[in-house]
Amino acid sequence: MAAALTLSVACGTTSENSGQNQQAGGPSEKCEGPDGEYTIGMSQANRAEPYRERMDDDIRAAAEDVPQFTVEFADAQQDNAKQVSDVENFLTRQIDVLIISPNEATPLTSVVAKAYNRGIPVIVLDRKVDGDAYTTWIGADNVEIGRTAGEYVAKTLLPNGGKVGELRGLAGSTPAKERGDGFRQGIEGSGVEIVASADGDWLRDKGQSQADAMFKANPDIQVVYSHNDPMAEGAYLAAKAAGKEKSMKFIGIDGLPIPSGGLKAVEQGRLSATLIYPTAGKEAVEAAEKILIDCAEVPKEQTLDTQLITADNAATVYNEANS
Repeated sequence: MAAALTLSVACGTTSENSGQNQQAGGPSEKCEGPDGEYTIGMSQANRAEPYRERMDDDIRAAAEDVPQFTVEFADAQQDNAKQVSDVENFLTRQIDVLIISPNEATPLTSVVAKAYNRGIPVIVLDRKVDGDAYTTWIGADNVEIGRTAGEYVAKTLLPNGGKVGELRGLAGSTPAKERGDGFRQGIEGSGVEIVASADGDWLRDKGQSQADAMFKANPDIQVVYSHNDPMAEGAYLAAKAAGKEKSMKFIGIDGLPIPSGGLKAVEQGRLSATLIYPTAGKEAVEAAEKILIDCAEVPKEQTLDTQLITADNAATVYNEANS
């Protein structure tokens, strides 16, 4: 489901207060073609999540194939104020393009708009900001991912109805809301009920502690729907400590093709399913190349494909990803 709703050129508006997409057309003023040298500032929400480490690694690997690119990385450590400061530092250093995966949408919107309205191309990955003051957003459809997870629970794991505990991502991040909304759409009218929901902030340890409390308060939970694989693994550990891991099912999201990732967790039986959530690192570098080297337009939104992973296809998908 690749996608481009509208095309966007890379230059920003003249007013730093508008926060809106008011582009005049034409290529970015940052574009000097293949003879230029360009610095990319990559502002990461955190590196505590394996998914975000992989995103940075994918950006680094893709940029190595573009000799004109140098990438500088900043880790916000799940701190909105630090991420704002990281972006401000990039602006001071006069980067040529900003890639950002925002910790939360609203607190990062203003500084993203500031960069964009200065004429700096802005590539937003995974999590969104408010409004449309950016050059392109690249990610997967989190509502659809949640809906697919909900339908899998309703049709396969709990076809006669049942009780679900939900481990949500960081409150204020768009994937947490969208994955929750989509899951509720997927189970609607099925007899499946969410009896408990808690924020695990995308982290395995917090997911484990939240799941432990959830299981004590709701001992009849049959399935845990986690907004990412590390929290799902944490829930599995909490269930195992309570002697319940064999009587419960666990679903995550990310499906990283690494030994500690969701694909292997499904293959090895800890998770019943995960959904592939592309890091968009390679696509971000490709977008930067189009903007800075080709002087070309890029889609305003780029929606990447995802895939439901179960025991039937986990090994195959893992091997294909690492071939």
